[in-house]
Amino acid sequence: MATSHWSHVPAAPPDSILGIASLYRNDPEKKKLNLSVGAYRDDNGNPAVLRVVRKVEQEPAPDHEYIPMAGIPSFCQAAVQLILGEKAQSIKEKRVVTVQSLSGTGALRVGAEFLCQFYRPAATTEKPCVYIPRPSWGNHRKVFQSAGLKVSEYKYFDPVSCDVDAKGLLDDLTNIPSQSIIVLHACAHNPTGADPSKQLWKQILQVVIQKQHLVFFDSAYQGFASGDLEKDAFAVRMFEQSGIEMLIAQSFAKNMGLYGERVGALSFVCKDSSVVASVQSQLETIIRSMYSSPPANGARIASRILNNPVLFEEWKQELLEMSGRIQEMRKLLFEALVSRKTPGDWSHITKQIGMFSFTGLNVEQVRYLREKYHIYMTEDGRASMAGLSRETVPLFADGIHDAVLQFSLR
Repeated sequence: MATSHWSHVPAAPPDSILGIASLYRNDPEKKKLNLSVGAYRDDNGNPAVLRVVRKVEQEPAPDHEYIPMAGIPSFCQAAVQLILGEKAQSIKEKRVVTVQSLSGTGALRVGAEFLCQFYRPAATTEKPCVYIPRPSWGNHRKVFQSAGLKVSEYKYFDPVSCDVDAKGLLDDLTNIPSQSIIVLHACAHNPTGADPSKQLWKQILQVVIQKQHLVFFDSAYQGFASGDLEKDAFAVRMFEQSGIEMLIAQSFAKNMGLYGERVGALSFVCKDSSVVASVQSQLETIIRSMYSSPPANGARIASRILNNPVLFEEWKQELLEMSGRIQEMRKLLFEALVSRKTPGDWSHITKQIGMFSFTGLNVEQVRYLREKYHIYMTEDGRASMAGLSRETVPLFADGIHDAVLQFSLR
């Protein structure tokens, strides 16, 4: 043939996060700093494997056979108990469906496929619209659109206060069509690090109930945000206790450091147990057509940790250490900017929570940091606090100070 079948295919734009990581890798500068990728690093800037994970890895796998389409039952049961609590009424009444997924992204994708096929708001026969916060994790829109769902946004972040726009959020959730699908970050909102207060969560729930919205929680940082598994599950558990139906996507990439193992779970909290078998069967059908069955190794590691009291306590201690180090980096960066008398209010750096900080830097400033200081972060001003160390905080503070003086803050 003279030409390829694919000569008409346009090149896709680079991923906003992975593209920055590629620029970092190709930078020959030795003193460069990568604050773009959401992966935990130790104080030497190296990838960290949890001690408890290393311990479990010493136990030989029983075999390498396929696992069920829905995943390892002991993992699925432990995962949903972790997010909802062992005493959750929905678990007691056997009206929860949980399947293992390819980390949090896979949970979102399988859930999106199910919603596209089966969720129809009473007022329309059209496919529903998914509402994600503005801003949100960059992959949310792609995941839901790829499943055939329409995607829109609701107000979430106030760039002036660098905090949650409570009024805008509640107004938008009130004004959008009833029975819409609402994506909520369970904790450690990505990319802003700004979470609703407990009072605001209660107000969000009231609107959800009033408008009969269907909530899809994305829980990627339980225990990794505050260091407290119970505290980070507050919003999800409060919604479950209200009796509403909802979906939950869980990831164990961050909180167990199992990034490449792709360990996650998707749960449906249903109104009653009569629909459980049907929902389970359709989820398995979707999984079968997409990837047949999930990988075993990471889920076996996670299941062992979640179901063994001694290992579970060791994991909780390591979560405290990791979240504590990130909080320390926030404190050191804030103090460094204050000591340099950098123009602006930087208190949001310590008020925000989790791996990321929405610094408030604009595109010009971010590019300036990359070109002059070889500091790489996403162009919306999001920086991974986990990528900082005691050694690199002064460099980052110097760069921010210089960039703010060179260009207006916002």
